[in-house]
Amino acid sequence: MLLQAHQALQSWAQDKPALLALCQRYDELAQAGTVRLLPGPTGERNTFTLLPRERVLCIADNQEDALIQLAAVTSVGSQALWQDDELHRTLRQSLPAAVQQRIELAKDPLAAEFDAVIYHGDADQLRSLCEQIAAREGAIVSVQGFARGETNLLLERLLIERSLSVNTAAAGGNASLMTIG
Repeated sequence: MLLQAHQALQSWAQDKPALLALCQRYDELAQAGTVRLLPGPTGERNTFTLLPRERVLCIADNQEDALIQLAAVTSVGSQALWQDDELHRTLRQSLPAAVQQRIELAKDPLAAEFDAVIYHGDADQLRSLCEQIAAREGAIVSVQGFARGETNLLLERLLIERSLSVNTAAAGGNASLMTIG
């Protein structure tokens, strides 16, 4: 379910070799939905899970970079937040329905809720963006900044780590839960 949009993007990119290769590379690297059982004492069950961030603000001023960002975001199962402008509306309309459903458009995306940012563009604009994001109320938001055309996005920064410990021994046989994340 997490990767339905990414699979649809890969199918759509069959006649776009660079995007298809990038989708396949991100697909191999993404680990969203991974659950690992961690060792613990008798009576304790510890799990570690990687989950996608809910919404990632993607800022690009051209189609190539918007698709690079979209490939990264869909590879981990997150939703993309795009500026509601002609470039992004037109691109969104050209994509399969499953991908369109994972893209939200906003007139003022910096005022919307998001958990991470991917930016392609000039360094001076990146600095201004980082200042605006740092001034926001709430949790610290990670910003990845890249020059136009760069594809070495850090997928791990689009994930949330969750660990869960269930300890039945310490509670006299009654399950005791502790979630860290």
